[in-house]
Amino acid sequence: MPVRTALGDASEAPGYPTVHGTTALRRAYSAWLQRAHGVPYVDPEDVLPTIGSKELVSSLPTQLGITRGDLVVIPELAYPTYEIGALMAGATVLRADSLTAIGPDRVALLWLNSPSNPTGRVLPPEHLAKVVGWARNRGTIVASDECYIDLGWDSTPVSVLHPDVCGGNHMGLLAVHSLSKRSNMAGYRAGFVTGDPALVAGLIGLRRHLGAMVPTPIQAAAAAALADDGHVLAQRSRYGKRREVLMEALDGARVQVQSEAGLYLWCTRGEPAMTSVDWFAEQGILVAPGTVYGPGGAQFFRVALTASDERVASAAKRLQGAGRRR
Repeated sequence: MPVRTALGDASEAPGYPTVHGTTALRRAYSAWLQRAHGVPYVDPEDVLPTIGSKELVSSLPTQLGITRGDLVVIPELAYPTYEIGALMAGATVLRADSLTAIGPDRVALLWLNSPSNPTGRVLPPEHLAKVVGWARNRGTIVASDECYIDLGWDSTPVSVLHPDVCGGNHMGLLAVHSLSKRSNMAGYRAGFVTGDPALVAGLIGLRRHLGAMVPTPIQAAAAAALADDGHVLAQRSRYGKRREVLMEALDGARVQVQSEAGLYLWCTRGEPAMTSVDWFAEQGILVAPGTVYGPGGAQFFRVALTASDERVASAAKRLQGAGRRR
């Protein structure tokens, strides 16, 4: 695989890497955005490699200078790190999926997540454009977590940097991406942020003092992964087959499933989340309670597509048997 070859070839790298990353990596990322997601040329100078996406998500409010008294808006059902990052900065957190629910207060940062973890929901371009327009009128920074953008199933995810959303102007916008899902490289810790040149430049300047550097061999591997679409299609195929197997088995067990995109199925049995978690545990299957992602998940649970094919098939078989007994 070209990723492993690139990693090995770059392994003799005793010196410190730069925070801004190699030109080759930043060019590969810019080319991927254009090729795979229709985002016109992004200047590689406006690309910042990150140590995975989670470290950026957790520290972004602080790195942007958000502090006590500021308001950060996150989705009603959301990856917990959005909230943790805002709280670490001392900010107030508001869960809201509609702009009308936010009210007149000034919002320092608004997080988008499409495709969503945990629900798999995909926000259409029209909605994203409405959010961008609203944010620009109010001086709000929009951070869009797009780590699952390559995994659309029933809907096609669109980046906040797509011209249909932002009109070709990245002012006030940050898009976050990762190779963890697209390339199955979670252990490499390779992520990226790009968008508003002024915001990215500010992050680069600050992170030079934080030692937030992606190791040189990882950068080389990441560049190889971004340039290769073949392994992504193969990985999508694996996830797609697991998704079909699990959705059929869950339906047979009378579980309601939502999933437009991403690596998860958002499910309910119409009962408290932990009751469902316990029932699945009795079948030898681990699921995540929806309450982890916010109060709106009180009767939901999340099923991941990340287990091996053999384990997914085994879980499906157990679910089919349990469904017949219900």
